[in-house]
Amino acid sequence: MTASLTRHATADGPRWALDGRYLPAGFSLAAWLALPAPAAQAALHDAATGEAADGPLLAPIEDAQEAWASGVTYLSSRMAREAESQSADVYARVYDAPRPELFFKAAGWRGRGPGQPIRIRADSAWNVPEPELVLVLDASGTIVGHATGNDVSSRSIEGENPLYLPQAKIYDGACALGPGIRLCEPAELRDLPVALEIVRDGASAFAGRTRTSQIKRALEELAGYLFRELSFPHGAFLFTGTGIVPGEDFSLRSGDVVRIDIGGLVLENPVE
Repeated sequence: MTASLTRHATADGPRWALDGRYLPAGFSLAAWLALPAPAAQAALHDAATGEAADGPLLAPIEDAQEAWASGVTYLSSRMAREAESQSADVYARVYDAPRPELFFKAAGWRGRGPGQPIRIRADSAWNVPEPELVLVLDASGTIVGHATGNDVSSRSIEGENPLYLPQAKIYDGACALGPGIRLCEPAELRDLPVALEIVRDGASAFAGRTRTSQIKRALEELAGYLFRELSFPHGAFLFTGTGIVPGEDFSLRSGDVVRIDIGGLVLENPVE
């Protein structure tokens, strides 16, 4: 049976749980991801207490980790970026290039968890959620699990100039993760269903589906490029790109609710 790590709010601060049972209070994701794979597995074996984890869910990331992201990994994403951009050839070239697009997304403490609000930029007229499979990587760059992510983005700012990408991608409330970390082998991630629904005023305003098998690059390749010349001693999170892109006639609004389901891991966030 697949195991899952979740992070919960408690009166004594955040605490991790394994399959719904709290781990010892001293458990940290940073220390666990720093362990070699055999030691990491041993550290979780029989580690859960008998205490049910009933605290509210938090984003399954700590201050010590960074979230990074891959871009233009789906053909649909490439086509959407070309349509919106004044520099369309940039996206066509990176889609076919040996080196993938990678960019910083958020420090761990900026991540929003299940039920926590995400935001749209006040200086952007066109904003969208981006449902993405998120790889959880240990200190060696090995894929140890996955989470569901929302790479909230300003399409108008990135479309104006690709050099504005950090402003389009990195701001308060632009990174959501959850509901937990499903521990798994990389092969289990290669054909997961991905679904996005945006609810507005109680009705579905947009819905879309794809599969992770539509990602052009191998997941191990994306992780390998991230760890080239860059160390993550406490592990890292890597968004793998979006294959669901709302049309030019759609933009997020305050009050919307974004629901993302990747292989049964459901992340839901209201929009401020």
